[in-house]
Amino acid sequence: MTTSRLKRAARIILVGAPGVGKGTQAERLMKHFPQLSAVSSGDLLRDNVRNKTPLGLEVEKIMTSGNLVPDAAILSLILSELKTKGWLNGSSPSPSPSPSSSGSLHPASDSASAHSPPPSSSSPEESLSNSPTASFILDGFPRTSTQASKLASYIPINLVVSLHTPHEIILQRITSRWVHAPSGRVYNTTFNAPKVAGRDDLTGEALSQREDDREKTWRERLRKFEETSRPLLEWYEGQGILWRVQGRSSDEITPRLVEEVGRRFC
Repeated sequence: MTTSRLKRAARIILVGAPGVGKGTQAERLMKHFPQLSAVSSGDLLRDNVRNKTPLGLEVEKIMTSGNLVPDAAILSLILSELKTKGWLNGSSPSPSPSPSSSGSLHPASDSASAHSPPPSSSSPEESLSNSPTASFILDGFPRTSTQASKLASYIPINLVVSLHTPHEIILQRITSRWVHAPSGRVYNTTFNAPKVAGRDDLTGEALSQREDDREKTWRERLRKFEETSRPLLEWYEGQGILWRVQGRSSDEITPRLVEEVGRRFC
């Protein structure tokens, strides 16, 4: 595969229905544009929980209780990751509430601070590197227009891609997917079928279908996605950074996506 060099920082978000292939497109973009990296809010949360950091311990309590992790905590994780990579200098403010030395996610002041970043005389955009090596695809956040607005206060995303594949095609793709749970090997009865139906090629053990790959589960996830994605995409369209692409397969979408990223950043 040929590669291309970015000339300025690309800060990208991919939006699409469950099963549309966001992960596939992200991997292909990073292969074609080696300066791109992945920043996943989910991975950052899991890493902090696994490593038992102060924030991770607090997050684990919140998730165990069935509550959602506060937006400000996720923003703090993302900003911390960018700073660790050297893409954000120390003058950038931190969202409130930020984890204290004790690891608490709860603001020390009144509850309003949980929803609004603290005032700052410095501009967050000025603190973020525009070097092409500071390019990334942000995954898992934001999911709502409110989160997008909060994120924009700190990180100027400059391309949001809306990926669209007809729902009946996505449904056929995911309901044809079977896994060998112990190894994680994935099969698809449409284009990557096991040698023996229902059995893993290497071990001969039974394959299973993940709960997320069942039609009822997928339709419920789709309903929730559509509820939140419409205002999210409208918000980014209002910012002038939304680009839409559609295709019946990932292979159909990828060339168009690579061309658009190259046009904007190379």
